[in-house]
Amino acid sequence: QLQLVESGGGLVQPGGSLRLSCVVSGFSLDYYAIGWFRQAPGKEREGVSCISMSGGDTNYADSVKGRFTISRDNAKNTVYLQMNSLKPEDTAVYYCAADTWNNVMPGTQQRPYYWGHGTQVTVSS
Repeated sequence: QLQLVESGGGLVQPGGSLRLSCVVSGFSLDYYAIGWFRQAPGKEREGVSCISMSGGDTNYADSVKGRFTISRDNAKNTVYLQMNSLKPEDTAVYYCAADTWNNVMPGTQQRPYYWGHGTQVTVSS
């Protein structure tokens, strides 16, 4: 059974940075595209970023483009989301998910098959 575990969330001031990690176990990361999603209280789930199986392709939501960077280390079965210049509107629970590229892209109408339990990111002064 594929499992995903997020970490790295926390409280940060506006303008600060955090790096989220998503560790995958139970299956090789080589076979899945990985997406990061977030959900703020009272809001719909939003796709943030995704990365292809090889790591050669990435995609970002317009709201985070230029501030967030996704990367993966398949040897460590880990995907990272580096978040810089954080804003209060970035506050949300962040989830990683594994599936095909089309199912993890920001804006997808599909629900990825495998999900982590999430990590809270709070941006506040």
